[in-house]
Amino acid sequence: MSIRDVLIIGAGAAGSSAAFHLANSGRRVTLLEKEKSPATKPCGGGMAAAVQEWFPFELQPVVDEVIERVDFSWCLGDKVVAELPGSAPFWIVRREKLDSYIAEQATYQGAERLNDFYVSNIHREGEHWQVTSESGKQLEARAVVIADGSSSPWPTTFGLGPRVLHHASTLSVRLEGRGNLESGTARFEFGLVHHGFAWAFPIQGGINIGVGTFIGRNSTDSDLILKKLLPSLGFESNAGERQHAQLRVWNGHSKLNGPGLLVVGDAASLSDPFLAEGLRPALMSGCAAAHNLNKWLDGETNSLDKYTQTMRKQWGESMAWGRRIAQVFYRFPKVGYQLGIKRPTAPQRIAQILSGHMGYGDIAQRVIKRLLLQRS
Repeated sequence: MSIRDVLIIGAGAAGSSAAFHLANSGRRVTLLEKEKSPATKPCGGGMAAAVQEWFPFELQPVVDEVIERVDFSWCLGDKVVAELPGSAPFWIVRREKLDSYIAEQATYQGAERLNDFYVSNIHREGEHWQVTSESGKQLEARAVVIADGSSSPWPTTFGLGPRVLHHASTLSVRLEGRGNLESGTARFEFGLVHHGFAWAFPIQGGINIGVGTFIGRNSTDSDLILKKLLPSLGFESNAGERQHAQLRVWNGHSKLNGPGLLVVGDAASLSDPFLAEGLRPALMSGCAAAHNLNKWLDGETNSLDKYTQTMRKQWGESMAWGRRIAQVFYRFPKVGYQLGIKRPTAPQRIAQILSGHMGYGDIAQRVIKRLLLQRS
């Protein structure tokens, strides 16, 4: 059996990013994807344009919309507008299109891709990892990257990621046409959703609409919320096919690596616990995984611990504050909207967070203090 350098389980944004950077460094990489062909993914598709700095090729070909303005509302009224800086816009993509595009860039660099490969077993055999498919096909590599999303069983199997998983319950619908959503504008709706919010993001020729709940599972009647939200956007109340999902969100600092083993993206529970942003940490972790694997494969380091440390510093420290904000905001959403979004400086701060130029730690202590004082 020929031994690869790295096997990557999952050809989504995180796995494909890791595959590209590894293949670009001359590694023998294989992407394992359980689906036979790309499927529509229930994801808003928003990401900071700053992610471009992690790739030597242009991401613009798969950007459907450049967001320059964010509209916030409370129960479909009481609106607040945030103008994003011209130098730091927010991008909207179709997830299946982005994932396929990055995976194609990886194959151009020499990465192998195997579709319809459903992983049934992963185990360590001496100095190598063996990965077995449901059909019995077996592959071997020096390292494995777990990148198969929020439903992945493997982080728990190997003691990686948070000990207690926390999920956001989401309902997404993709519609043809823009309704009354203006070009270059994204919308966030608070008040209608118990312990969460709804969003509307424009895509080419259509719109992605979703509902997310962050405290408690299945505590919201998302279909009922859409019946109110969709007409406000210019659509029939029952329009579109709905997709339900459980999204793993960040739930504390945790180990993300083992011997020759890394977990990235949604499988690593990296999604923002306040705004459910998952694409930026997926791309970030995929690139960081490749960087640290290259050093490890070259013998420059004895372990992959630096990957966990990097993700903690570059993402986890901000998310620790984001989780604290979410726990207070979503329990007292009306107060949170008044004090966290309607304040004169809030739109600028929100724009900076969405564009990747500011972390939650820069605002968290002031926001939490205001929220708690208002409730006392």
